[in-house]
Amino acid sequence: MRPTARTPLSSTADNGLKIVIVGGFGVGKTTMVRSVSDIRPLNTEETMTRAGETIDDLSRVRDKTSTTVAFDFGRITLNERTILYLFGAPGQERFWFLWDRLFSGTLGAVVLVDTRRLADSWYAIDRLEHHGTPFIVARNDFGGPAHSAEEVREALDLSDDVPLVECDARSRNSSKFVLISLVEHLRGLAEAREGIR
Repeated sequence: MRPTARTPLSSTADNGLKIVIVGGFGVGKTTMVRSVSDIRPLNTEETMTRAGETIDDLSRVRDKTSTTVAFDFGRITLNERTILYLFGAPGQERFWFLWDRLFSGTLGAVVLVDTRRLADSWYAIDRLEHHGTPFIVARNDFGGPAHSAEEVREALDLSDDVPLVECDARSRNSSKFVLISLVEHLRGLAEAREGIR
């Protein structure tokens, strides 16, 4: 089902699950929310101006013409009772103060990374670890230099229990795969906790 202007929420929906998509500036967070949402996403995009050039590093995102200034919101209906709410966080450092609020009540997160700019993802990983929010890392394919999974893991200092998946945020199927991978990771963590009790 592709997004329409208004797709009403089922009256039987009583279980909302919050997922946050975070990462550096221009890694594809808005694109991922748009590609996978069942509804037309709410985007807080603004046109980038010359004034922003003095604040944001545009050197590696030269084709970018707009930017998220609050957050992106999308929705996926899993079944008649369960809804997945997607929040895409703005990537620029000047908006990081929003992240702590956005993480509140989050079931899990996707850290979207561009392997040409791995350092841009460190803050997202740090904040998620600080909050104790489970996450996976998704490498968005920008056609840059190829790095092995081990190289990416090492560069991001990821523990072996954090899943690392490939994706193309423009593709609905690829973005769905990322979200399914996150859900499987969350399920595994929950089952491990249950086994400990």
